[in-house]
Amino acid sequence: MTDWQRWVERTSAGDFELALPAEERAVLGALAPQLRALLDGDLADPGLRRLFPTAYAEDAERDREYHALVRDDLADRRRASVDTLLATLDATRLTEQQLTAWMGAVNDLRLVLGTRLDVSEDTELVDSDDPDAALHALYAHLGYLLEDILDALAG
Repeated sequence: MTDWQRWVERTSAGDFELALPAEERAVLGALAPQLRALLDGDLADPGLRRLFPTAYAEDAERDREYHALVRDDLADRRRASVDTLLATLDATRLTEQQLTAWMGAVNDLRLVLGTRLDVSEDTELVDSDDPDAALHALYAHLGYLLEDILDALAG
């Protein structure tokens, strides 16, 4: 993404203009229900590992207790973010609260995809003939969208 290609910008009224092309919205519209289904299923799914990280790596019992206390609330908040994204998918203007929900949902999509692709800081660019090349491109694209959302919220 170049500096001139902004998808999200704060308006003088304090809300946010969302200039996301229809194709981008369609991709989010296809991915978000899949994330929602994951969140409605088994929260121990390995694909959700980065959404519910270990709090006490050295103490399995404390970690189980922590997750018993917070996991459902975290999952509910993540579901609400996905629901907001889906409800406002066709919007051209978003409130700060709605854009914050978009930020959470896009970040969660990126984290789940990154987990499935086993992306790490050491992951290098993949070749275009790699069977997962399109998924890696989607991962990067979600990162650009997330960065644009963060910039709009910060600025």
